[in-house]
Amino acid sequence: MTKFCDCCPRKCQINRAEQVGFCNEKNRIRIAKIIDNFMWEEPCVTKENGVCAIFFSGCNLKCSYCQNYAISKGQVGKEYSIQEFINLLKDKEKTNSYFDFITPTHFSEVILNALKMYKPKIPIIWNSSGYEDIEMLKKLNDYIDIYLIDFKYSNNAIGQKYSNCQNYFDIAKKVLNFCIENKKDVHDGNFLKRGIIIRHLVLPNEINNSLEVLSLLSESCKDRIISVMSQFTPTPNSPIQRRLKPIEYKIITKKIEELGFKYGYIQDFDSASDCFIPNFLN
Repeated sequence: MTKFCDCCPRKCQINRAEQVGFCNEKNRIRIAKIIDNFMWEEPCVTKENGVCAIFFSGCNLKCSYCQNYAISKGQVGKEYSIQEFINLLKDKEKTNSYFDFITPTHFSEVILNALKMYKPKIPIIWNSSGYEDIEMLKKLNDYIDIYLIDFKYSNNAIGQKYSNCQNYFDIAKKVLNFCIENKKDVHDGNFLKRGIIIRHLVLPNEINNSLEVLSLLSESCKDRIISVMSQFTPTPNSPIQRRLKPIEYKIITKKIEELGFKYGYIQDFDSASDCFIPNFLN
């Protein structure tokens, strides 16, 4: 295991065996919550059994509006050794259709070590912010079946404003191109067996950001699966303290139609609700 951490674009270069990184986690896997048969991901990756949603503690971004803020700050949940994590995968693959690794980026190296020892029989979804290290993705690529990646911002300035990240756009664009080139979509009927899904959350007050993101995605992703979300829900610490307005979302959905995307999902407008945020304390 790398002594000086460089598994994400932050390149903290510290010894996570002894200290926490920007993610506020050491190098031992910590899982905040596991939900079996989770049905709240895109329909093409749920099937009849849903996903085993594994929420990792900590994050390499600091999104001020994060709906998973209770765990994204780190130091929440149970630590797992590599063998304990493997045992977890062996147990959960029996009753779920997919593994959904949620915010796994800062544990990339130790997860990779586990997957080299045991690759589950069901597909693995790498559900991340899109702020990834390309060299690490190259190592993970043979073990990951589906990249479910965010494309949050249309420029670096808004990434700094909301996620304490000076180069989110630059990195996310490279990650998007990597995923497009390295994961062709393979379907099993109506379900995605391998490939990519690109997510974008529409933020109140930032409609121009979403319009610019959609225009950018249309250049390279018209035949890939996009997922546009309306579920923004204000949290106590969020700088944005309102939900989307119907007119804002109407502008976005009209733009999607104009750009001619072939596949994907447009979340229902009324999806902005606290009920969609898991209870991480139980």
